[in-house]
Amino acid sequence: MAESKVYFTDFRTIAFGDSLPIKLKKLIRKAGIGQIDMDGKFVAIKMHFGELGNISYLRPNYAKAVADVVKELGGKPFLTDCNTMYPGSRKNALEHLECAWENGFTPLSVGCPVIIGDGLKGTDDVAVPVVGGEYVKEAKIGRAVMDADVFISLTHFKGHEMTGFGGAIKNIGMGCGSRAGKTEQHSSGKPSISPDRCRGCLRCQRECANGGLVFDQQTRKMHVDHDHCVGCGRCLGACNFDAISFDNDNANEVLNCRMAEYTKAVVHGRPSFHISLVVDVSPNCDCHCENDAPILPDLGMFASFDPLALDQACVDACLAATPMPNSQLSDHLADPGFHDHHDHFTNSSPESEWRTCLEHAEKIGLGSRKYELIRV
Repeated sequence: MAESKVYFTDFRTIAFGDSLPIKLKKLIRKAGIGQIDMDGKFVAIKMHFGELGNISYLRPNYAKAVADVVKELGGKPFLTDCNTMYPGSRKNALEHLECAWENGFTPLSVGCPVIIGDGLKGTDDVAVPVVGGEYVKEAKIGRAVMDADVFISLTHFKGHEMTGFGGAIKNIGMGCGSRAGKTEQHSSGKPSISPDRCRGCLRCQRECANGGLVFDQQTRKMHVDHDHCVGCGRCLGACNFDAISFDNDNANEVLNCRMAEYTKAVVHGRPSFHISLVVDVSPNCDCHCENDAPILPDLGMFASFDPLALDQACVDACLAATPMPNSQLSDHLADPGFHDHHDHFTNSSPESEWRTCLEHAEKIGLGSRKYELIRV
């Protein structure tokens, strides 16, 4: 496959010179975002608003810079993310929006609406075919994400405890999945219901099309019939009381492959553009309600039409960087009994695995791992 172009600029500025948001605007213009016809088009800008308590997520200023460029090109931008499969501050649209507002993402601060992509309870999704998919034939993607005419990903590139790093593919594939879509990627199993939390409201049963949920009239509790349950995850979004859960039992390799296929579903057949900022490189996902010290220095901003090349370029830059002192990564390397994997992401989270994601993404035609890095 031919090389893709990845554009890069660092975080250096001069006194009374361009601000970092202006540098980001210049970067994406140079990378060719203006080639996309956005005139009168709905433009989804997918990003992570950060879990409450976490402060390593991207600042709203960067989101506004991207939204401003989209509006200059005649587009109608909106920031979006989909609800989480786990209990937290982003599991439904009301709490998700309140979390986004508290973390600084309001229409006033970012210059465009903020829309939760899979609706109030995380059940408003669309079945999107995965061209060339091996693990997923139809991805469950938030409806607002798929309703957009143009798709832009704005990614905080960081470490991750399962997938090694969280880059563009994870931001798109996992992030655009509805609650059921995230469940499909994370788990090959079936749900369990906590009798202590179940209120017997029957909301989950109305979402089940396969007879997988059985209500016990005596105990007034819901149970899972594993012979009929297909593990679709619809019940997860229907429960308002966090009584239903799925185990994160997928091997990291399978999780990586499904994320790549979900990403293919989101971007295939429509204009897309991708931006990653390697900054505040926390060891874990922004889904955590806390963030540890960065494991790597702030390296720069990257942009490309190819999400796979973008991830590969960010990975290469990170692997070439010097670990930050007093971080999870440096602590591991200083441990006399620690096995050095000569890989910053694996050394930071030894149980993680990231290479299969990029390998599978290339296999299914998501993009190219070969790239030309162009400094702006």
